[in-house]
Amino acid sequence: MLENSNATANLAVKDLEKAKAFYEGTLGLSQVDDMGGELIVYKSGDTLINVYHSQFAGTNKATAVTWTVGDQIEPIVKSLRSKGVSFEHYDMPGLTLEGDIHVGYGMKVAWFRDPDGNILNLVDK
Repeated sequence: MLENSNATANLAVKDLEKAKAFYEGTLGLSQVDDMGGELIVYKSGDTLINVYHSQFAGTNKATAVTWTVGDQIEPIVKSLRSKGVSFEHYDMPGLTLEGDIHVGYGMKVAWFRDPDGNILNLVDK
């Protein structure tokens, strides 16, 4: 039914200006729409990310967005770290930590948070 339809990620934030600085300035995403100060739409590859104002911002305790970055994971992690991004370190069975990158099961993954605590991650596959 939905297998040929595109999906869009939705991220709740408390402060759109602070989020804008992070998603545009730190992550380098391009804004494609601004819906009256309540919603900003970003383009990331062939997908869209809606960043919207909500009182429930930061309450999600799971990964909200994953970027598949292939063999660029190490330089991207290094670049984000140089921009002040802190990476999450989790104790997960089967994964070992190499710097800020979790390695295991034939993949590399790095998790970080936006200013509202939304969990974002990078994966090499």
